[in-house]
Amino acid sequence: MSDTPPDRLDADPRSKFHDAAAFERGIGIRFNGKERFDVEEYCVSEGWVRVPAGKARDRRGNPMTLKLKGEVVAYYREAEAGGA
Repeated sequence: MSDTPPDRLDADPRSKFHDAAAFERGIGIRFNGKERFDVEEYCVSEGWVRVPAGKARDRRGNPMTLKLKGEVVAYYREAEAGGA
């Protein structure tokens, strides 16, 4: 497996952008220079993340999300922990 995380990743297993192997390895997201732990989906090349909008849910029980645009940096957490 490469040391570069996928360009786009979604936490929803029904999505075509879901990659279980990447989640097992552990993904970290830095958005506009700050660590984010609540990211549901991201795209590095397009520069956006989706985060939950509070406790709001849609009619199927999934969290409502907001799309935030900015600088997105994705990395594997185990690579960070092994180096420090």
